[in-house]
Amino acid sequence: MSRSAPRRSRFADDVDPDAPHPEYPRPQLRRPDWTNLNGWWDLALVDVGAPQPVDFPSRILVPFPIGAVLSQVGHTLRPDECAWMRRRFTLDPSTIGGRLRLHFGAVDWECTVYLNGVEVGSHRGGYDPFHLDVTDALATGGEQEIVLRVWDPTDDGHQPVGKQSLTPVAIWYPAVAGIWQTVWLEPVPTTCIERVVTTASLDAETITVTVGVSAAERGDSVRLTAMAERSVVGTAEAEVAGDLAEAVLAIPGLRVWSPEDPFLHDLGVEIVRDGVVVDSARSYFGAREVALARDAEGALRLVLNGECRFHLGLLDQGWWPDGLYSAPTDAALAFDIEAAKAMGFNVIRKHVKVEPARWYWHADRLGMLVWQDMPSTRVDIPALAEATIAGKEQGDVDWNLVSPAGDPTGFRRELDAIIDALEPFPSIVVWVPFNEGWGQHDTAATLAHVSERDPGRLVDGPSGWVDAGSGDVRDHHMYDREEQLPGPEPSRAVVYGEFGGYKCAVENRVVAGFTFGYGEAKDADALARDYATLLGVIAGLADRGLAGAIYTQTTDVEGEINGMLTYDREVAKIPFHRLREIHEPLTARRWPIAPTK
Repeated sequence: MSRSAPRRSRFADDVDPDAPHPEYPRPQLRRPDWTNLNGWWDLALVDVGAPQPVDFPSRILVPFPIGAVLSQVGHTLRPDECAWMRRRFTLDPSTIGGRLRLHFGAVDWECTVYLNGVEVGSHRGGYDPFHLDVTDALATGGEQEIVLRVWDPTDDGHQPVGKQSLTPVAIWYPAVAGIWQTVWLEPVPTTCIERVVTTASLDAETITVTVGVSAAERGDSVRLTAMAERSVVGTAEAEVAGDLAEAVLAIPGLRVWSPEDPFLHDLGVEIVRDGVVVDSARSYFGAREVALARDAEGALRLVLNGECRFHLGLLDQGWWPDGLYSAPTDAALAFDIEAAKAMGFNVIRKHVKVEPARWYWHADRLGMLVWQDMPSTRVDIPALAEATIAGKEQGDVDWNLVSPAGDPTGFRRELDAIIDALEPFPSIVVWVPFNEGWGQHDTAATLAHVSERDPGRLVDGPSGWVDAGSGDVRDHHMYDREEQLPGPEPSRAVVYGEFGGYKCAVENRVVAGFTFGYGEAKDADALARDYATLLGVIAGLADRGLAGAIYTQTTDVEGEINGMLTYDREVAKIPFHRLREIHEPLTARRWPIAPTK
């Protein structure tokens, strides 16, 4: 078996180094005037305490992170060093006509930004988008220079880090650092639309639209136009109060969003002042409702649009052999969702990682339900290994040692920022704040906070291991014991947040020397047989009250070779049509809701 497969996916050849990821990066709030700053940036790696370097001897291809093959920088950024990145561009300030914002989709982890030698802002958080107003730092001459200082301690720190590790092995993957999503410039008026969130009431056939507005003046209003297949289906207008405006769109015959019919309405948003439009943007929404309900047998089920359905999904890490955190292209971003759909799954659990906004738009338009994890804080791998080797039960492990708890570097701030960024996407139906005790802390309070922050979605509490009795979902991780369905919960739906995970190597498709999985199939035929048997078990459990199950996982990742696809996305270990045949009887099931007393 070869252990030296090339670190390339099928999409690597499609990367244009002069214009990587050229697509507009924010589908939920689109503006026509913008400038993409992806491409070649200058790079210098220096000691963490060193001043800004004079020379930048290397270069990096943005938006691929330090450490990724596609970035052309095969270096692991250590906690005792930092990266300085530089990009020059030409812009005449007199052409802006308002304010100029510099947007970053994501930078891992801490960064300080300078424009023309002026510090314009800083940010901590590897997963949430942010922008800086750089108008006042623009040079009059036309040529402008952005410099970015990046520091990232990875799992030497206490910040959310997901699966990254400075010592990757088994389920832990290589460290990434720096810019890993699109960077762009966007002129905006002083009074502008900041955010658009929608909530559907299907019985009333209405959509409540909440618009965030900055620098509004007395008397400003927000005007909304909803369209379906290029026809206007609803309009509304509401006055801005403070920094918000809320209006209700009545849409008779409202078409509902679902995995079977992922219909998206277009939404035009305008700020109007004295009859004049001072800002406008394009958005969209999917009309859907999420809830829990008891079926006729008394089991709590996951409900979408008034229907109890089984959530059958894939654990999706979102890693790439060539881009690590960054998919090579937009088509690559869509591919894993398209593949999951073609396999007959109706859910993706996005595991301890956040994707670019376009990934969620692809999920919206393709009709894929999403369970969204919060990236976890670090795990002390030696301490966890010691506890495992000692045979300790989960209740006997000191989790404050294995996974340092608390919030020293802004877990809650970044959690809120991620919810703010992703709340507009209808495909997301479940938030997963904690996974397997990794950095788990203040569990009940955190889950309650998420429920209050976004009451229109369910909250998983937590996924696996150290349950605290809260949340909407009781989530078990059931490797090698799937048939042992735990008892029902009085107020929570019971799911398997992870199961299966069968290890199966494919010749010349494995990149790591040490490989990992849960159970093993010697070849693809054995994997297909074992998987069909396992799904028969899951189907039987669904009749006994199991509400959902997430199979580990979409693709092989580094040393984990338990994917439905190889890491390079070239080989499907089980034919898609066979998987659809196995899944369709379960995903098509609908349990009747018990009548209300």
